[in-house]
Amino acid sequence: MLCVVAAGAATILSGTSSTITTSSGSTTGTTSGSSTITSSLTPSTSGTSSSTTQAAFADFDFANGTKLPEKATLSLGNATFRPGAGTAYVPVSLDHATPNTIVARITTVNGSGTLRALSGYNYQTVDRVVIFRPGDPLIQTVEVPVIAAAEGQQFQLKLREAPWGGLQGQSTATITASSTALATAKATGTFREPRQFAATGTLQFQLSKDTHKRSPDGGWDRWATSLSHGRTQIANGETGLYLDSSIFPGIEGPVYWGPNGLVLHTQKLKTPISYEGRNWYYGSSVLDGRNFLASQIGYGQYEWEARMPNRRGSWPAFWLISTSGWPPEIDVYEGFGYQSYWDFDRHISATIHGGSGGVRSFQRGVNIQSEQAYGLSGYSQGFHRFAVDIQRDYITWFVDGVETYQSVNPFRGFRWYPIMDVAVKTDGAYDDGSGDMVIRSFRIYSAP
Repeated sequence: MLCVVAAGAATILSGTSSTITTSSGSTTGTTSGSSTITSSLTPSTSGTSSSTTQAAFADFDFANGTKLPEKATLSLGNATFRPGAGTAYVPVSLDHATPNTIVARITTVNGSGTLRALSGYNYQTVDRVVIFRPGDPLIQTVEVPVIAAAEGQQFQLKLREAPWGGLQGQSTATITASSTALATAKATGTFREPRQFAATGTLQFQLSKDTHKRSPDGGWDRWATSLSHGRTQIANGETGLYLDSSIFPGIEGPVYWGPNGLVLHTQKLKTPISYEGRNWYYGSSVLDGRNFLASQIGYGQYEWEARMPNRRGSWPAFWLISTSGWPPEIDVYEGFGYQSYWDFDRHISATIHGGSGGVRSFQRGVNIQSEQAYGLSGYSQGFHRFAVDIQRDYITWFVDGVETYQSVNPFRGFRWYPIMDVAVKTDGAYDDGSGDMVIRSFRIYSAP
């Protein structure tokens, strides 16, 4: 949350040409439409780490949270199939083991020239999400149903945008009907299913109206209504002042208990507030646990159940900061409502920031269209669970109990405190939809 995760419009870049014929690997992930993605799946796991994740990066020097293994590069491979075959298998590969989840959106495109194959006549359209998780095999295949294709007819598979969590290699693959070339084989391999969230630690904290306390700077038994560096984040381009009614009397909210839970309220101020030499026209809201001892853990799980705002210009987030200072940082959820592409009901994000002494050395994460990738949506329309599991070898993110992202943990030995906030980043009217985050529950589980 301290640093913006930039994301722009989807682009497709051309890659170099290559052909991959494979007999190993597979794929996983949510599928829709007429085609399938092949997979050989192991049972889902919850709790501690998988040995494959641990083994792949066991010897990597994370330099006390300042280094992370390089991103893997994802590429599509050219493929061939026999005329008369009912399926074409198209390989998707990584160049090396990935330290974090990679998500790629892939679609078919009609061929070109006199031998072009057409969707609906020669093959069925594919619009798929392909997912590689840490420890997965490096090759998997997308299955494209073939209706009827003559010798030499061809079509393409393309990345809809650069892969989330990885680098982009060859972004376009050509699939050709050939009676003489070796047909590309269906990949076979063991890919794990997404984990289901399970609290493996001991319940250490539970949000309750009866025990909730807060003050401007917080304390050992209460939340702060400010951040460690104050009530503004000008470097982030934020236009909202983090408010507290005990300091700025007469304002709305900014934190109160409503009928559905704890409300973090944002607003365009009726009267500007002069603070630290400038006028502020918007109010933001935050609860910060930097001094709240019950909110701090080293390993374990944080789980919020909340309804998100949908007001353009709002920036809701759940995030964790090291008790030894920033960075590192773990962003459990952010909603980039100041970005035109962001859909509050379909997009989610997860990010880690590494470094030390106030200097960031890396940033890694994803913005995911979760409806297509995981079948999850409606974050501003109802309550959803946002969780993170911090273990010694990896960090895993969940929404509504479903694993949505995983990263090798470069922050071993750090201790964390949580922040929940809705920032404001706009100069507009700020009056559409709702600018409030409502938190129905929040639990923290501590693990050894």
